[in-house]
Amino acid sequence: MNSTRARGVNGNMTGTGEPLRIQLLGPIRAWRHGEEVVLGSPKQRAVLSLLASRAGEVVSGETITRALWGSDTPQTAVNGVHTYVARLRRALEPGRGTRAASTLLSSEPGGYCLRVDPAEVDAALFVERHGHARRSRDGGSAETTLRLYEDALALWRGEAYSGIPGPFAAMEGVRLRDLRLTAVEEWAAVMLEAGRYAEAVDALSRAVAEEPLREKLRWLLMLALYHAGRQAHALAVYTETRRLLRRELGIEPGTDLQDLHRRILAGQRELRPIGGHMAPRPRQGPGSGVPKPAQLPSTAWGFTGRDRELRQLEGLLADASAQRSTPVIVAHGPAGVGKTALVLELAYRLAPRFPDGQLYVDLCGNGLRGRPLSASDALLHLLTSLGADSARIPRDVAGRATLYRSLMYGKRMLVVLDDALSADQLRPLIPRGASCVVATSRQRFSGLAARDGARTVTVEPLADEEAAHLLTTLCGGRLAGDEKAARRLAALCGGLPLALRITAEGITANPGVPLPTLVERFAAESGRLDRLTVEDDALASLRDAFETSYQSLSAEAARMFRLLGLCKDEPITVSAAAALADTDRDTARRLLEMLVAGHLLEEHGHRYRLHDLLGIYAAECAKREPMLNRRAALARLAEASPGAPHVEAAVEDRGEALAVAPA
Repeated sequence: MNSTRARGVNGNMTGTGEPLRIQLLGPIRAWRHGEEVVLGSPKQRAVLSLLASRAGEVVSGETITRALWGSDTPQTAVNGVHTYVARLRRALEPGRGTRAASTLLSSEPGGYCLRVDPAEVDAALFVERHGHARRSRDGGSAETTLRLYEDALALWRGEAYSGIPGPFAAMEGVRLRDLRLTAVEEWAAVMLEAGRYAEAVDALSRAVAEEPLREKLRWLLMLALYHAGRQAHALAVYTETRRLLRRELGIEPGTDLQDLHRRILAGQRELRPIGGHMAPRPRQGPGSGVPKPAQLPSTAWGFTGRDRELRQLEGLLADASAQRSTPVIVAHGPAGVGKTALVLELAYRLAPRFPDGQLYVDLCGNGLRGRPLSASDALLHLLTSLGADSARIPRDVAGRATLYRSLMYGKRMLVVLDDALSADQLRPLIPRGASCVVATSRQRFSGLAARDGARTVTVEPLADEEAAHLLTTLCGGRLAGDEKAARRLAALCGGLPLALRITAEGITANPGVPLPTLVERFAAESGRLDRLTVEDDALASLRDAFETSYQSLSAEAARMFRLLGLCKDEPITVSAAAALADTDRDTARRLLEMLVAGHLLEEHGHRYRLHDLLGIYAAECAKREPMLNRRAALARLAEASPGAPHVEAAVEDRGEALAVAPA
């Protein structure tokens, strides 16, 4: 069934005299005069695959680097491309002299050109043959049309661009895979028109096993089974399809499958695979069939204040839009400060400006809701939300990111990425164009600001008046008229909305306990973090929130944090921190800045201090240090500050108290 050229492309003929044949529809391979060429490393093969896909055209060095590395191009990329091209020339033309010009892979003004007939590249030949088969459907016989489809499909030897790295290979692999499946579907439809139902059932069953989420294949399989007299099997395919789509994607079968299901149940024998209203239609993208995404979660009840931050965020978005760049805003701050509530409030205000919808992904960066979501998994969620066919979604991050940007192109969408762990987790999720990205994190992401133009906003604890107002609102009438109690409780919570909400819950849950008694309970430092915890709910525990931030630290930074807990109530200088940790000033400064970046420490001028509640937690962490280590750290601190008031810390260990004073 294959032509001579098709057999040659797949390496089944030798000695044809043809200079070069290349296989892209499977593992990339090449033959020169019938002998297979050793193509080298994956990136070297990636360069050849790109040049082969544009055979006879000049491809610029910049295009090659983008194809291999996308937006994360290393500084060595240009030299790397030169090296790959040089090695490919040696592999393709082993007899060429060192100073002789290459006749196959030439350097041209502006780039490189692979001088090979496109018909000797199987991917180009497949596209050509598929076009012939499609045209034959309009006037050719069924037998001729089927032969043309089979000649085209016979060129495939596996996944297109198999094993080739880089975003270009990922996207081309997706494109060609979709084109192959389209050819299979068209071939199957012609088979059904020709009445060859049993053969169609066999081929379609294999195709459905390969692509279980592609609805058009299942539609054709149901139709083939029905016309083959297997009505029960056709209905079973529908039942299986419905169960699979609901489990994997949370959706119902498309209208075409549902309509065919009803017609089979009704016993309509006149069903036809081609022409008219029975032809199945693929699911469409955003704005043309798939419901417009509206994924924003509900906002926190009682949201109050934050007028300054909201104005700042809206101003930054307007500034980015004016520069015609994709606005990317990262709201960062300590655990429990209300970053998500602020961003969702902003998102609902912005939603009318983004008519194509709102996407939301919880990246689980703090670990309280499970392991952090990888960029690949986040992209899978986004692509599914955008209506992408699951069978077409690449497996690698680069391919998924490229498809995501393609689907977002030309759209005005609001993308909310909550609780990001790192800049690397965020970067692939940032589209290009008129959409907007708003993210939250406990990290500053200075690199994302410097490299990607993101705007960052620090979310700080609520001001005293705002905190008291939120607490009064949440407590209903319990705090009405007692402004003094509200302000004292708000101060004890350090302005952290999470602490305020847990406190409000504790007050309203104990209506029989006098308010002054409750205030005194919260005022006691001992056990305060225990009182700021809702049993069996890690998301409503301030200590758990602090712990996840602490666990994300490096070993050095975590030790510095523990030692700062020994003197939690006083600001500390770089010199004092160096003495505590028994290190030099530069290292101490670096560790302190790491804690500041993770919002576990506050910087005020040339001094650093712990937020009140974080100070209590740090003191708990200090007890994880052995007693001898704590004693030595405090002794070093006292020795380093001979002119200062005495340095005193009490650290309980086996019922003992430790006090250190300068000599």
